[in-house]
Amino acid sequence: MDDQGPAKELVHLLRAVTVELDLLGAEFATRHGLHPTDVRALVHLLDAARAGTRPTPGRLGEQLRLNSAGTTALVDRLERLGLVRRTRDTTDRRRVLLEVEEKATELGWAFFGPVIGEVVKAAEGFEAEELETVRRFLASVLESVSRVRPS
Repeated sequence: MDDQGPAKELVHLLRAVTVELDLLGAEFATRHGLHPTDVRALVHLLDAARAGTRPTPGRLGEQLRLNSAGTTALVDRLERLGLVRRTRDTTDRRRVLLEVEEKATELGWAFFGPVIGEVVKAAEGFEAEELETVRRFLASVLESVSRVRPS
């Protein structure tokens, strides 16, 4: 397979970034007695909060590709660690919602804050148009991976 060309170089760089971020996430998990799936769950829940959506255990299980029992065990574990809490939806008391506790946010910022700061600093070296191009590229990559990922 031909490894030449700027598009392939981007693929290799993206893969390298992914590996580094995976290693960073694994280190965070190890330091805090978490499973890598726990970290992915927290990321999904934080993303949902940032997007203004109210995640349910069922939705989280779908995102992580866990069955109901696995999702319950995951949420129980995160709840025991004081990282997540279950609440009842005020409009539909049958529905359980998940919220990230402040402790989880603090742990995340303490560990990932310096990395986020460095990435923001790197991005500040680019023009707005360049950043928009990068944003479009990453959004396209995300969409492409979602499209071809086995279900």
